[in-house]
Amino acid sequence: QVQLVESGGGWVQPGGSLRLSCAASGNIFSIDAMGWYRQGPGNQRDVVARIFKSGTIKYADSAKDRFTISRDNAKNTVYLQMNSTKPEDTAVYYCGANVWERSGTRYRSADYWGQGSQVTVSS
Repeated sequence: QVQLVESGGGWVQPGGSLRLSCAASGNIFSIDAMGWYRQGPGNQRDVVARIFKSGTIKYADSAKDRFTISRDNAKNTVYLQMNSTKPEDTAVYYCGANVWERSGTRYRSADYWGQGSQVTVSS
């Protein structure tokens, strides 16, 4: 019912910048939280940043002062601006969203994930 499509991944040199985008579409009544997560060689999927509909933002320590998360509610899109990148940022990045859907008089909440985007930071 809901799809998240990511774009913007790729290769960048250390210190360079990259901007990830994730657009949600489908049966969307409301999107509460949207976020970015990454999974590196250690096979752990860790949160990078989250942004709530209210505007509240939470960053992982590794992302503070380097990454900026934002969202465009009119477009159901979340962005991650990555600056001052480091090799340890190399990972597959997934966007996620907590989405409220409506079917008649019924509502349900579910988490959805993007397909994943490879980000490689190397010289």
